[in-house]
Amino acid sequence: QVQLVESGGGLVQAGGSLRLSCVASGQTFSSYAMAWFRQAPGKQREFVAAISSWSGASTYYADSVKGRFTISRDNAKITVYLQMDSLKPEDTAVYYCAAGSRLMVQNYDFWGQGTQVTVSS
Repeated sequence: QVQLVESGGGLVQAGGSLRLSCVASGQTFSSYAMAWFRQAPGKQREFVAAISSWSGASTYYADSVKGRFTISRDNAKITVYLQMDSLKPEDTAVYYCAAGSRLMVQNYDFWGQGTQVTVSS
């Protein structure tokens, strides 16, 4: 079992930056691939970014955030981050952290409660 708690959301103007954090519980954090998803009002939850387990050598991004968002992990701090730059109003959503057995765009096993990101125009 892994418990995940997100933080770092808030209100930011278009073009600004935010860094989301997701702290995990449990001793097996390093063995999990980690990902971020988001869900905007009235829309389905969508994949944003993922990072492989252990060293995090592999990452994968949705086309809509590629070049603007960066996912990273710090196993010593049992934390995964999402650095979001050049934010756009369409990035407004609740952002969720997830843990799974391998880097993929769906079928993650554990989820956090989410943190709200609002980008004003």
